[in-house]
Amino acid sequence: MAQDWVFDVFLDKSKIGKHSFTLDQSSQLTSRAKFNVKVLFIEAYNYDHTAKEQWKDDCLTSIDANTTENKVVTKVKGSQKEAGFEVSDGKNTQQLGNCAMTFAYWNPKILTQSKLLNPQNAEYLDTQFEKLAPETIMVKGKPVETNHYKLKGSLNGKNKLNIELWYTLKNEWVALKSITPEGYTINYKLI
Repeated sequence: MAQDWVFDVFLDKSKIGKHSFTLDQSSQLTSRAKFNVKVLFIEAYNYDHTAKEQWKDDCLTSIDANTTENKVVTKVKGSQKEAGFEVSDGKNTQQLGNCAMTFAYWNPKILTQSKLLNPQNAEYLDTQFEKLAPETIMVKGKPVETNHYKLKGSLNGKNKLNIELWYTLKNEWVALKSITPEGYTINYKLI
């Protein structure tokens, strides 16, 4: 049975787009994100991302991702090889270990990972998860008890990501918050 996660995405309090994830019966995940930020009716930021990820036993077996960020296009392709997962951004190819994972928030097993692949740019980030206090948040207009986590991602010691994640007590992903390098807050609200 296919699973869907569809989020409205907000920058501070303004809705900027949607991000959807669909996991089909063959364990192929399709992720689509489209964001538009306007300042005084002028487009200040544009983001369009599509990724197809094939999974087997909670391990990534292939990825094909295309991202356009302010007219800059990045293509990430990868597949499982005998020696490990091989991924390329078109300029550099790197060999990851066996059973690589992307930022597959829909899969609570990411909470145990020390490295995750960013499908936007092929960066293989060192990751640290911290469990925070349980929290009741509004999901689809109803209060839901959740487990709350903080995720930090870094590359060569340089901080790259600060994300908070919320999962129901049944480990279903329901919310995300991220602070951009510029200090803005991005919120994902499940719809």
